[in-house]
Amino acid sequence: MSDSDGAWGAASGLPEARRPGGGRRLRAAAPPKDTTALAAAAIAAAAAVVAGSWTTLYDARSALGALEADGALADALLLLLAAAALALLIPALRGLRLAGAARRALGGGDLIAARVAAAASRNLAWIGFGYSAAVALLALVVQFFIANDLAVSRTFFLLPLIESSFFLILDAFRINIAIFMTAEALVLVWGLLVAIARLAPGAAGKPIRLIATLYVDVFRGLPAIINVYLIGFGIPLTGLPIVKDFSQPSFAILALTLTNGAYVAEVYRAGIESIHWSQTAAARSLGLSYAQTLRFVIVPQGVRHIIPPLLNNFIALQKDTALVNVIGAIDAFNQSVIIASNHFNLSAVTTVALLFILITIPQARLVDRLVERDKRRMRAGGV
Repeated sequence: MSDSDGAWGAASGLPEARRPGGGRRLRAAAPPKDTTALAAAAIAAAAAVVAGSWTTLYDARSALGALEADGALADALLLLLAAAALALLIPALRGLRLAGAARRALGGGDLIAARVAAAASRNLAWIGFGYSAAVALLALVVQFFIANDLAVSRTFFLLPLIESSFFLILDAFRINIAIFMTAEALVLVWGLLVAIARLAPGAAGKPIRLIATLYVDVFRGLPAIINVYLIGFGIPLTGLPIVKDFSQPSFAILALTLTNGAYVAEVYRAGIESIHWSQTAAARSLGLSYAQTLRFVIVPQGVRHIIPPLLNNFIALQKDTALVNVIGAIDAFNQSVIIASNHFNLSAVTTVALLFILITIPQARLVDRLVERDKRRMRAGGV
């Protein structure tokens, strides 16, 4: 290696090494890039978002004044939010400080400290960008709600109407709960039966497989609202004994069970087919029949794999209960529509939306915990 190469390595402060047999010298790493510009850009973005947030808060205070809201409480809250917005500058400022520390460490020949400081500076700058973008999006949402003299807020979030109609809607919401709880229990059983039918073995099972496949294809292609409409109005017109006297929620349960059962059947089938064929071979070699193999070996393992998609179906079924309004049942959504038509305001419908959200989010978090617990048990060897 030439002397010029050695001089460059010494000047750059980079560690060098020689191969065991001698020869070309290798540089361990390149110097870190200067992150000053990135940190400065993050500061500028945060400052712009802070200014925009203050503008939004001022507009919000003017809108609240038009509603004759409690001035002292509103001012205190808005001042607190304005002060909190300044926190957006903290990550970017720390990133700028670490960028200077990285330059000083590099000038002193401490490459490791320079790389650590530069990486931390870059990370803090991007954190500043991320939080600034989130606050900017939130400010846009607030501007949307206060636009046109609070037109959006008055239309969807009129608090006096929400308060006066809440318990009436909550009472009607019990019908939605009864429908999706009953339908989900039926769907879990019906979907498993259809999935097993689609996997019926041998030539003898071919007709069963064809019928199950036809059912899945038809009801997955049929919109749920059409299914509810046809069953809810069609079966009473047929005059069939017993069935014609079902209540409207019962027709909704039947329609939703048939529709969602097709989707759940495919989820079950995917879970069953995800189990390695050796599990079936081992069970059959021990003398278990095909039905016993499914019951004791394959299905329990397959169901464990499909908890998240089953939850997604459960959530979709909960939302589909609002379709019962097409056959005239007075559920929460239908009740809210009546209130909205009487008051020319959609705040009651917003109440229904919030009720559905409130029962959905805890279920999602519960299943996440169940899945995580199952993963920990599998990593621990099934203990």
